[in-house]
Amino acid sequence: MKWTDQPEPVLLQRAFLFGITGIILGTLSILNSIYHILEAPMGPLNGASLLLQIIGLSLAVLVLKKRKLAQEYKEKSQMMIVVLTVALLFFIFSL
Repeated sequence: MKWTDQPEPVLLQRAFLFGITGIILGTLSILNSIYHILEAPMGPLNGASLLLQIIGLSLAVLVLKKRKLAQEYKEKSQMMIVVLTVALLFFIFSL
């Protein structure tokens, strides 16, 4: 089954999971850069973080572009887009 055929709650749940995982990985990368817990390169972790946040953002946009969308899902999608955009910009500027 294609991702575009999924119902809105499933897509929003997946967008949230991708987004929160990306935010957590980005936070771990920043904390490791400050406290030097692990002496490992943080480039791959930053890349995975940004990729997961972009995937979550694109899923939220996909929900918003669907036709005949209930108001509840439209509001949730808009809020998720705002939060993930701000988080993505924060992690891009913190590099």
